[in-house]
Amino acid sequence: MRVVAVNRFYAPDESATAQLLADLSEALAEAGHDVVVITARLSYSAARDLPAHEERRGVAVRRVWSTRFGRARLAGRMLDYLTFYLFAVVTLLVTVRRGDIVIAKTDPPMISVGAWAVAWIRRARLVNWCQDLFPEVAGALGMTWANGIAGRGLTALRDRSLRGAAFNAVLNAPMRAHLLDAGVAPERIGVLPNWCDAAIAPVAAEANPLRKEWAAGATCVIGYSGNLGLAHMPDRVAALVEATRAVDGLRWLFVGGGAGHDRIRRLAETKAAVTRAPYQPRERLSLSLSAPDIHLVSLDPACEGLIMPSKLYGVLAAGRPVLFLGDPDGSVAREIETHGFGVVLAADRPAEWAARVAELVANLPDQGAAMAAAARARHIHYAPDRAIARWTSALESL
Repeated sequence: MRVVAVNRFYAPDESATAQLLADLSEALAEAGHDVVVITARLSYSAARDLPAHEERRGVAVRRVWSTRFGRARLAGRMLDYLTFYLFAVVTLLVTVRRGDIVIAKTDPPMISVGAWAVAWIRRARLVNWCQDLFPEVAGALGMTWANGIAGRGLTALRDRSLRGAAFNAVLNAPMRAHLLDAGVAPERIGVLPNWCDAAIAPVAAEANPLRKEWAAGATCVIGYSGNLGLAHMPDRVAALVEATRAVDGLRWLFVGGGAGHDRIRRLAETKAAVTRAPYQPRERLSLSLSAPDIHLVSLDPACEGLIMPSKLYGVLAAGRPVLFLGDPDGSVAREIETHGFGVVLAADRPAEWAARVAELVANLPDQGAAMAAAARARHIHYAPDRAIARWTSALESL
């Protein structure tokens, strides 16, 4: 096969979409396929300028120019999206050949539309890798334009690119149901869950230098790892931290970034039991993810079926119980309750939060080992080798 993939971030960037695409691309290249990745020159979490052309582990990487205003302001972010979109589509047009497979992820939003147009012109086959569904996510997060004329127009274009694709990969069954509602043929949709770094493994607290550095003296540490964006309800996460101030020996640990970290920074400044740390490189993820005793995963109930928190896979690999804040009837909550690796907090019942967390912390010495073992057992289903084998089979079937 010759595969051309497009996503705004790629290795060595630490963002989840960059790591997932790098794992798949490198596995395909190692298997003898010709792989080209079109991405941006900037990094998600650091101000660095990456080379325009390089080969990484057999993958040809083409990095296009874009503005770099960052995520602080909406206008700047939109300009970053637009400039990358334009240069990426032009690069796709001159790179893609007849019969190629074009993999379009969902950063920036709507990139599937440009990729679909290029695939149609070049007689290539489009594969959409749906990490989320836009503009539905924007509408779910309260952006009024997404539910108006503009949103309906974007949805119509996006749906056309989904129906015109040879294959659409989604992360769970609710997301598949959304695509079916959009008129996508069932045989053109496959549920292919994400995965985490294959090297992630549990590290005991007494052997973990990051646990000593970030949470020395704490009886119990609840961690949050990765992006804390609008879909992860930063205000409710901050309210959860506030509600549990009285839980004896509890410390919160937030590792990563995102718009919601400003709320966490302000909490830390009020002398709340909160520690903050930046994104960690891949080689330290076992230590970072093993530092907490429990991991918080949050998702706005309005985003169920539109997003699947990718941080869940790393938490399971690290063998840590999950405290989920979101929809108790949603896909993550069902995973937790079916396989027994954590506790669910209903996002709309804050009066219950403090007591449930206090109970979880108190019972951790007795129940923690069983939940940790259940997490590792569930990780096997999402193991990287299995996930990439599913992807390779799906692509080869085209």
